[in-house]
Amino acid sequence: MKIALAQINPTVAAFEENVETITSAIEKARGLGADLVIFPEMAVIGSPAKDLLENPALIRDNRKALEKISSKTDNIAAIVGFVDRNHTKDQKALYNAAAFIKNQQVESIHHKSLLSTYDVFDEDRYFVSDPDVSTVWFKGRNIGITIGEELLRAGGPLKTLISRGVRLIVNIAANPYSLEECKTRRQVLSERASTHNIDLVYVNQVGGNDALVYDGHSCVIDHWGRQVARAKDFEEDLVVVDLKGPLTELPTEDIRPIESVHKALVLGLRDYARKCGFKTAIIGISGGIDSAVVVCITVAALGRENVVTVSMPSQFSSKGGIEDSRKLVRTLDITLKEIPIKGLYDAYLSVFHDEFKDVAPGVAEENLQTRIRGDILMTLSNKFGHLVVTTGNKSELACGYCTLYGDLSGGFAVMADVPKTMVYKLAEYINRDKEVIPRGTIARAPSAELRPNQTDRDTLPEYDTLDGILKAYVEEMKTLDEIASIGYDKSTVRHVIEMVDRNEYKRAQAPPALRITSKAFGHGRRMPIAQGYRYNKI
Repeated sequence: MKIALAQINPTVAAFEENVETITSAIEKARGLGADLVIFPEMAVIGSPAKDLLENPALIRDNRKALEKISSKTDNIAAIVGFVDRNHTKDQKALYNAAAFIKNQQVESIHHKSLLSTYDVFDEDRYFVSDPDVSTVWFKGRNIGITIGEELLRAGGPLKTLISRGVRLIVNIAANPYSLEECKTRRQVLSERASTHNIDLVYVNQVGGNDALVYDGHSCVIDHWGRQVARAKDFEEDLVVVDLKGPLTELPTEDIRPIESVHKALVLGLRDYARKCGFKTAIIGISGGIDSAVVVCITVAALGRENVVTVSMPSQFSSKGGIEDSRKLVRTLDITLKEIPIKGLYDAYLSVFHDEFKDVAPGVAEENLQTRIRGDILMTLSNKFGHLVVTTGNKSELACGYCTLYGDLSGGFAVMADVPKTMVYKLAEYINRDKEVIPRGTIARAPSAELRPNQTDRDTLPEYDTLDGILKAYVEEMKTLDEIASIGYDKSTVRHVIEMVDRNEYKRAQAPPALRITSKAFGHGRRMPIAQGYRYNKI
């Protein structure tokens, strides 16, 4: 039996586009001699559809789309993820489902039994679990169909399927990327196959939808746990494998973690812009490492002709930073606009002259510069239709080292889940073949340049220390004492935790941000703003 893995990039609720993508893959798979073509979880409607799933018309359109797909399955079978309606009274209305289609008919429907409700997953909000486990007989093989994390998590239908004589399991998935999961997912799948002596076909969604990036990495694993076929990472792909063999184990992929992060950021930004209708992007550039890395990612995502940068120096901007900005745009061959803000800044201060009289300059004057820059970028965005891509990183966002209506202004935060120490790794990765980001940008002490001789160290711990504490607190949910026991100074840990907790209100107003770690701010970490809990106070 020849099976095609159709790793596609659906857009949420774009039925016409998704049907075209799916039927084109069916036609291509048939041309390559495939007997069965398999698509990801929720392929018809796209994932995550969120509260769109509460719209009855959307569910009807999703079923109509499935019927169009079914009409294209002459001389080939297909397994397609969609949303099925539950007609049982007194229960939720929907199932996360897979359709087995053959001879232009939906022959059977298989519902997800193990729903995912944690972190970015919220399936209990929309779907009902179906404990009934069924199989498909096709081409002389008894095939089990599983959905999403039913193979990756304990308690799924695997044992039931095996007890019914299944030795080939298909898993359709929409598993989003995170750096940690990328390292372990294939290992878990291999262990499942070898432990239970089954062949396993895993087909994952690829592409970016809002904050989530799907990395693909679809694969076939034989009953010895060997990976014998795989799709590309972070790209649409169609892979055909003949399960009759002989099957040969593929060599282990040598992908650096920072390479996968870079690919995820590029794909996430590209798809966000494309699926939201943006053709161009605009970025404030300062000569600092964050804006330099974001500019390079945006050029990789959208093309150099579609990227506009704006340098907005003040009297506090360093000559080195200004010149490094110019070097970067020359190297990338992109547009640079230079709009000094000193005149605007002085005009604002004259407006506040009486109000600020006899009060020493401080944070308000510093943040005013950032807000002027945010207004300039948003005005250019309004005038020319650019997507404003913000440049802040996770370390800054965690500690509130950012300005509301200033550097937080924008349409998409591509690096808001990237710790500062990882930003430097991304810069080195971008410079792996030649110097793109100037060495001065990488070597210069990080600074917001809002007052004379300012550096980030004036306010924040060293980034190696800060990022270690943040990972322990935000991603691993460790307590103050547990983090201190790792070896961090307890007063520093307390200071960092307090900064994280008191700046929740800023993160609530930040733009959509890509998720690349196991715990990102936003949908994956939902904390109250008004709350009084403090560690070690009881």
